Amino acid sequence: MKIETPPTEKRYEKPEGERRGLLIVNTGDGKGKSTAAFGLALRAHGRGKAVKIYQFMKVPSARFGEHRMFEQIGIPIEGLGDGFSWKSQDLAHSAALAREGWQRARATIEAGEHFLVVLDEITYPLIYGWLPLEEVVETLRARPRQVHVCLTGRRCPAEIVELADTVTEMTKIKHAFNAGIPAQRGIED
Repeated sequence: MKIETPPTEKRYEKPEGERRGLLIVNTGDGKGKSTAAFGLALRAHGRGKAVKIYQFMKVPSARFGEHRMFEQIGIPIEGLGDGFSWKSQDLAHSAALAREGWQRARATIEAGEHFLVVLDEITYPLIYGWLPLEEVVETLRARPRQVHVCLTGRRCPAEIVELADTVTEMTKIKHAFNAGIPAQRGIED
């Protein structure tokens, strides 16, 4: 490790542009995409802002740690799917659920009543061809000026990456699963 001298002067100028809703993408093969989006949701909620979370691959009855906590503090989180594709009994049904869920999420974005809308794991129904990419891109482009939207999932389509204001790619360096360690409750669910 190389020791660094802490900066003593600010290394950037404060932007002078207008504040507006941002389009934020958390993508990549590393862990932390949803966790980072949930951190944004907590930050916004802590400032008294209206937040809504849609999870495109989770079932409506999911009771993971985030669901329990968000329920306790009053952040609405809605599962729109029937689990990951390898768990689905009917992929046509999974696709229909994604389209129905997108219509709910789209209506929330267009209504402009939420400061932040999280579209967790939306990249999967997009890359599987279950959602019309052009419609999603147009909705994101035309959203009310004050609405922030955060999308998560691997292999985010280039059209969304190009439109986004902030894109973070999570890169896996190492993962416990690859060493034979199973998922840990409270860490990965």
